[in-house]
Amino acid sequence: MDMLLEQIVEVSQYYPVLLKGIGATIALSFLSIVLGTLIGFMLGIGRVSRHRWLSSIIGAYTDLFRGTPVLVQVFVVFFILPQAGIELGSFTAGAIALTNMAACFISEIVASGIKTVPHGQIEAAVTAGFTRSQQLRLIVLPQAIRMVVPSLVGQFVLLVKDSSVVSAIGLLDLTRSGWMIVQNVPNGLLVFTVVGIGYFVICYPLLHVSRRLEKANPIHAH
Repeated sequence: MDMLLEQIVEVSQYYPVLLKGIGATIALSFLSIVLGTLIGFMLGIGRVSRHRWLSSIIGAYTDLFRGTPVLVQVFVVFFILPQAGIELGSFTAGAIALTNMAACFISEIVASGIKTVPHGQIEAAVTAGFTRSQQLRLIVLPQAIRMVVPSLVGQFVLLVKDSSVVSAIGLLDLTRSGWMIVQNVPNGLLVFTVVGIGYFVICYPLLHVSRRLEKANPIHAH
């Protein structure tokens, strides 16, 4: 018991490393969420395009990255691109890989949301003389967004947890800070329990928002 207490005190002395790791995880996740959402919405709209060639290309692209491990994608960006003369830091490489992965998953969520909009409303908009752009902006997207927001937030939580893979390319995120501490404090269970709590603290607000949105959305509430 005394040894455990000593180790807890010892781990607490590494709080600057943990705080730095949490900061890197939050920054990387936030950037990837924002960019991934923007790109994902564009891909999602293209996914339900009337042009089959465009929909097929986007579908093949998103399937490729949704069907491969994110760690492999991070390695490709960090280790393979430099061979083509594109040198990237660990944060930038991680952000690119995570943004791309998020965009691919979000595009399918958005496409599914768009498909749930009743076709009769779209036909009414066409009858009213709305252009394709106006249909999307005024009729389709507002309803689709209300449908997919809980799923989007859930995807954001997954992205925060998936961001831990960037520790493999040397970025001092929350997971890598745990590996650094465990080299000095020989209690992996204790150290990574603290790391796990750190991820929970980051993810809990998103989980809370997701539950609130589901309750506020009458479609999901029933």
